[in-house]
Amino acid sequence: MQTIDAGDTAWLLVSTALVLLMTPGLALFYGGMVRSKGVLNMIMMSFVAIALVTVVWLLVGYSLAFGDDIGGGLLGGLEHFGMTGIDPTTLHGTVPEFLFATFQLTFAILTAALISGAIADRAKFSSWMVFVPVWTLAVYVPVAHWVWGPDGWIARLGALDYAGGLVVEIVSGASGLALALVLGPRIGFRSEPMRPHNLPLVLLGVGLLWFGWFGFNAGSALSANGTAAAVFLNTLVAGCTGMLGWLVVEQRRDGHPTTFGAASGVVAGLVAITPSCGWVTVGGAAVIGVVAGGVCSFAVGWKFKFGYDDSLDVVGVHLVGGIVGTLLIGLLAAKVMTGGVSGLLFGGGLAQLGKQVAAVLVVGLYAFGMSYGLGKLIDRYLGFRVSAEDEITGVDLALHAESAYEHAVLAHGGPTGPGLFPPRDEEPRRRAAEEDDDPVH
Repeated sequence: MQTIDAGDTAWLLVSTALVLLMTPGLALFYGGMVRSKGVLNMIMMSFVAIALVTVVWLLVGYSLAFGDDIGGGLLGGLEHFGMTGIDPTTLHGTVPEFLFATFQLTFAILTAALISGAIADRAKFSSWMVFVPVWTLAVYVPVAHWVWGPDGWIARLGALDYAGGLVVEIVSGASGLALALVLGPRIGFRSEPMRPHNLPLVLLGVGLLWFGWFGFNAGSALSANGTAAAVFLNTLVAGCTGMLGWLVVEQRRDGHPTTFGAASGVVAGLVAITPSCGWVTVGGAAVIGVVAGGVCSFAVGWKFKFGYDDSLDVVGVHLVGGIVGTLLIGLLAAKVMTGGVSGLLFGGGLAQLGKQVAAVLVVGLYAFGMSYGLGKLIDRYLGFRVSAEDEITGVDLALHAESAYEHAVLAHGGPTGPGLFPPRDEEPRRRAAEEDDDPVH
C-alpha cells in the first residue's frame, strides 16, 4: 500500500506555487511587449484566466483529463465531478491527489493565458471570458488526457512529452494562430511600428517565467529525486543556450544583439526543453536550446511574410519551439534518461521520431481546428473584436476605464466615459478657463 512521501509532497507544493507564479510572470512579459494603451488589458487577460480555468477545472476538467478512460483513450470519466471521491487521504502515487490536481491546474491556466498574446490589442474582454472556459474543456482537457491521462491514446502510442510540449506549447501556439486568423490583423499591422513599450517589464516577466519553469519541468517528476535534479539542470541549460542562439542570429542578421532578443531566446529555449527535459542528457538540452533559439528567431518574422498578425509571437515561439523540442526527442532521447527509449542519434532508429511527428500533427491540427471553430462561433454571436474606434483609442480605456500611465491618458485626450476620473491637473485647468471667461476678471 502506497503512503504519502513528505519529500515528494513538499517538492510538489513548491513546484505548484512556482508554476502558478508563471501566469503573473507571463502577464508582465506580455504587458511589457504591447503598446502602453493596452498593457492593463493584456495583464487582465492572464489574470482572469486563473479564475476561469480554476472553476472549470475543479468542476469537471480534472475528472475528464485524469479520470479513468471511458474508451479509446480519448477522454476521462466523471467520477471526480466537483472533485468528489477525493479527500486528504487520497493519493496519486506518493503525493496527495488534491496536490496533483492543483499542480495540473496550474498548467491549464498558463496554457490558456498564453493564447492571449496572439490577439493582443484587439479582442473583447467579455468574449475572451467566454472563450477561456469553453476552450479549456474542448481543447486542453482532451489533449491532456491523450498525452498524460490513464490509457490516453498518445501515451499508448509511445510519443513522449515530459512536461507539456504537446499539451501546453503546441496547443497554445496552434490555438493562438487560429484566433489571430479569426480576429484579423491589428490596425496598422505591417505599416506602423508596434514595439514593446517597456523592455524592463519584459525582462522582469521573463525572469519570473524562468524561475517558475523549474517547477513546471522538474516538478513534473512528481518526486524529489535524481530525475528532478537532471530535469532542473536541463531547464537551466536550455534557457541559456536558447538566449545565445537567438543573439547569434540577431548579430549576424541585424548587426546587433537586443535585449528583447535575449528575452525571447530564453523563452524559446525553455519552450523547446519542456517536452524533452526528462528524456535527454545535459548535452542534448544544450543542443535543443540553441536550435530553438535560432529557429524561433526566424519564425517570429513569418507573420509579416504570410500576413497573420500573431501580436506577441505565440506562434513563432511557442508553436515552433514546441515542435522543435518535441521532434528532437526522436533524435536525442537517451536511454539513461528514458529507461529504454533511444533517439535516432543514440541508435534508436526512426521509430520514436515517427511517433513524435504523428503526435505533433494530430495535436496541432486538433487544437487549431477546434479553436478556429470556437472563435468563429463567438465572433458570430458575441463579436470577438473591439470596434476600430476602441482599438485606436486603446483597449485599456475602452474596455477597463483605466490607464497604466497618466501620460498615456493625457496622450489619448483623457477619459470621456461615465465614472472616469479626469487627469490630475484637469480641475485647475477648468477653473482657469472659467476665470478667463468671467467679466469680473
